[in-house]
Amino acid sequence: MASVKVSEQDIVNAICLYIADKKQVAPEDVVVELMYDDDYGFSAETFVNGRKQILIKQNMIEALRMWIDQVLGEDPFSGIELVLDDDEGIIALVR
Repeated sequence: MASVKVSEQDIVNAICLYIADKKQVAPEDVVVELMYDDDYGFSAETFVNGRKQILIKQNMIEALRMWIDQVLGEDPFSGIELVLDDDEGIIALVR
């Protein structure tokens, strides 16, 4: 796979699919907020049926791997780097 930039919206979509799969709900039932903290790095807050779950960076990478496999049909074990971009927000670079 050539180097691909994954948008913030696609990261949210990947996490929605990932959580929906884990919780056996529809992806539309998942609400996601991406976060970055200088001390803790990347994370995502998810809400399903009124319950909150925090995903750490590794969970986000796992969600992206699932999305790359299912949606893009590419090798999910490519290198994935989360990046905080001034203009685009939180993006992922897949190599």
